[in-house]
Amino acid sequence: MMKTFRILFTGVGRRVELMQAFRQAASRLNVVLKLYGADMSGTVPALAFCDYTRKVCGMRDADYIPQLLRICEADRIDLLIPTIDTDLLVLSQNAAEFDKIGTKVLISKPDKIAICRDKNYTADFFESCGLKAPRTVNDYQLYHGPYPCFIKPKDGSSSINAFKVENESELKVYAEQVRDYIVQPFIEGTEYTVDIFCDYEGNPLFITPRIRVAVRAGEVLKTEIAMDETIIEECRKLIAGFQPCGPMTVQLIRQNTTSDDYYIEINPRFGGGAPLSMKAGARSAEAILKLLSGEKVDYSDVIDDGAVYSRFDQSVCTAEGKRKQPVLGVIFDLDDTLYSEKQYVRSGYKAVAKMLGDEALADRLWTHFENGKPAIDELVNELGCIGRKEECLEAYREQMPEIKLYDGVVDLILELKSKDIKVGIITDGRVSGQKRKLQALGLDKLIDDIIITDELGGAQFRKPCDIAFRIMQRRWGIPFEKMVYVGDNAEKDFQAPKQLGMRSVWVQNKEGLYQKNATGIDVIQEIGKIRLYL
Repeated sequence: MMKTFRILFTGVGRRVELMQAFRQAASRLNVVLKLYGADMSGTVPALAFCDYTRKVCGMRDADYIPQLLRICEADRIDLLIPTIDTDLLVLSQNAAEFDKIGTKVLISKPDKIAICRDKNYTADFFESCGLKAPRTVNDYQLYHGPYPCFIKPKDGSSSINAFKVENESELKVYAEQVRDYIVQPFIEGTEYTVDIFCDYEGNPLFITPRIRVAVRAGEVLKTEIAMDETIIEECRKLIAGFQPCGPMTVQLIRQNTTSDDYYIEINPRFGGGAPLSMKAGARSAEAILKLLSGEKVDYSDVIDDGAVYSRFDQSVCTAEGKRKQPVLGVIFDLDDTLYSEKQYVRSGYKAVAKMLGDEALADRLWTHFENGKPAIDELVNELGCIGRKEECLEAYREQMPEIKLYDGVVDLILELKSKDIKVGIITDGRVSGQKRKLQALGLDKLIDDIIITDELGGAQFRKPCDIAFRIMQRRWGIPFEKMVYVGDNAEKDFQAPKQLGMRSVWVQNKEGLYQKNATGIDVIQEIGKIRLYL
């Protein structure tokens, strides 16, 4: 059985690309990954790309750490990853508390975080590593040139309240506006960001310099991968002094006149543009999942030097308004949404018992199932016929199941079709088994558009993969916002529809196999009540 990894991101905000990078890494490694996003508002876009939303208080609130600890313990979080500067220090100071409950915090030591949070210390640290940094003063009256210069908060981020200053009079004006500032000479040159990723012991796995070709509000819009050996070696010196745990983003400017590199900032977290380095081959999300698996990670992959990446904005609905779009298409899940999957399990156990020549064995199999044990494994062990396990599995999988639809399902589907609402099914599972279910239920004749995800090319197309939903939308020619998805499994059913802009309705099937809560989704207890949402 594959292990499930649970990662909680704090301050998840707009980090959609980062969430996607972890999804892709999990797919490549064939591991089960559950993403949790912690946020104050519950409406930031990256939450639509997480499996679960966890609403938290402000990062400066006294209950912030206790709240996160409760979440991590309840959700059995394996790894906590901060994404903005605000909570780095407090998380670093409390990393041991998270360790006690089994949650690793991917963060550097408190003394190193403090270096990054105060730009005075940052400049001194760069120089201690043998690197150049702009000379820093804390009082504009002590700054005597050259101009232009730069003024910014000593603990700021994202270029907020950071200004280029042309002369002494301008500097005085900005000094009165920017609280707790530093002043540095303005270095004219090419700006670089270096995405660094180290293992838990501070050993570098990836060092990826990239040119900041175009920037908006401190965030890169266009970047060019530039595997400059000088910068890479300089960053090795920095890593040796800092010993980062996990990600670190460094900014520098290569001066036009001298080609000297002046280092200006360290952020011991994933930078906003870090997924661009991952696309180029610095697969740090993949490295994190391997580290969680206990694997030793030693990458020698070639980075796509010279690759240029441009970013764009895209919207996602995080809270529906009062006037919803008319529904033109409804997609249903199958198992535990339109019929009881426990019926299928019971039916399968009868088929196994019949094959073994003792129908009473079906009850023994069911007892093992109810006790949460692998029923067929338990039975063949008890009977001393382990060699017949594959026969038993084959009998279970190839059964013609004795199952029936929930009350009202046929009437509901006929009603939808009578209103010219498209009706489809997207279901996961072995193709032959799912086809037999559809046949036994009569849905193969009742539903025109059915997609069995495994039939698209294997298990990698199962939900939460969105390919099946895109195919159905293309078939119907209906906008996603006028489609509804109805499912029961909060673990996987609603992620793709949410990201595509579809509405979702969760059938809270208390007798079903999957009973974890879904958040931010309309809830019904009976399938017939879907009419209320159409």
